[in-house]
Amino acid sequence: MKKDKEQLLRDPEIQPTADVIAKALGDANNAFIEFTDELKKHDIQLAWRYYTDGKSWLGKGLYKWTGKRGGKNENTVFWLSIRRGLFIINVYVPAKMRDDVFNLPIEDGEVKNIIEYSKQMGKLKFFPLTFELQTNKAFKSLFKLISFMKFK
Repeated sequence: MKKDKEQLLRDPEIQPTADVIAKALGDANNAFIEFTDELKKHDIQLAWRYYTDGKSWLGKGLYKWTGKRGGKNENTVFWLSIRRGLFIINVYVPAKMRDDVFNLPIEDGEVKNIIEYSKQMGKLKFFPLTFELQTNKAFKSLFKLISFMKFK
């Protein structure tokens, strides 16, 4: 892995506060703030947790809702990690939904390529879609995908 894309937020004692994230992201922090503001409009919560297996803090994009009979439900829509100067969104698409995702009305050719050329994760029946973000350029397409994945 290149040094400039090194995974950050590795200290379990240092919470990923706005200041810590801003320092790590640098110029990409404005895009990150815009991304988190847009998450609220889509009823998605970003929950941070330190994972000992990967030895880093990861954000989990959660969509929570109440079912017809009052039960509490939640879906993990994406995972977020912080790198030096960028943040990465990983969306794991079930294999049975890949065609549906590919047929979403997404105009961004780069996002379409990510969907088209993703490879299945070994024996797991998921296709990982990875978005390296420094600006808001792909947000429109990414949020179409995120909205679709809320109900997977």
